[in-house]
Amino acid sequence: MLDANSLAAIRLTIELSVVTTLVLLVLGTPLAWWIARGRSRWRPPVRALVSLPLVLPPSVLGFYLLVALGANGPLGQLTQALGWGTLAFTFWGLLLGSLIYSLPFVVQPLVNAFESLGERPLEAAATLRAGPLDAFWSVALPLARPGYVTGGVMGFAHTLGEFGVVLMIGGNIPGQTRTVSVLIYDQVEALDYAQAHWLAGGMLVFSFAVLLVLHLTQAHKPST
Repeated sequence: MLDANSLAAIRLTIELSVVTTLVLLVLGTPLAWWIARGRSRWRPPVRALVSLPLVLPPSVLGFYLLVALGANGPLGQLTQALGWGTLAFTFWGLLLGSLIYSLPFVVQPLVNAFESLGERPLEAAATLRAGPLDAFWSVALPLARPGYVTGGVMGFAHTLGEFGVVLMIGGNIPGQTRTVSVLIYDQVEALDYAQAHWLAGGMLVFSFAVLLVLHLTQAHKPST
């Protein structure tokens, strides 16, 4: 069965995944709306920047984040000036890395949902004298709900399975930065296959169940 180290890693991983997903859904909403509906010439480079974690090796992203968060890095100097110390090898460092690494998995479904709205719903809201903000909250947001479901599920599942970025930024501190994926790696290196089977098997079943529920939900969406 799972030991105390495994339970601590599971708790930390779930906490990191939940917080990352919630923050990305909030911060990703205005970004996705701007990408989907804006007219700025900066949209293509910003969209490419948001998608960069999809193709960038996690070790590369983790390395540069570690440098930036270090004592001599720009973010590290800022956090030290604010009295926070350095964020490397802390939960907050893990959170920052997770936000960047999981960003496209949340933002892209939101962009797709906002792009699929078309102009007619917003134009209809305008004819009823709804302001831009009111039209967004009362029309665009409810219609984009499937994108939020997909983004939330994908962001949570992706953060749950992170390895390279969290290892580079957080190291392997039990109870503080050791996530499930890092612990599985440790157990395999120590030839503790019994514990590794419990964790890896649990991750496999849970990830499959989450994606299955997502696909079933999408398959039974009412047609508009």
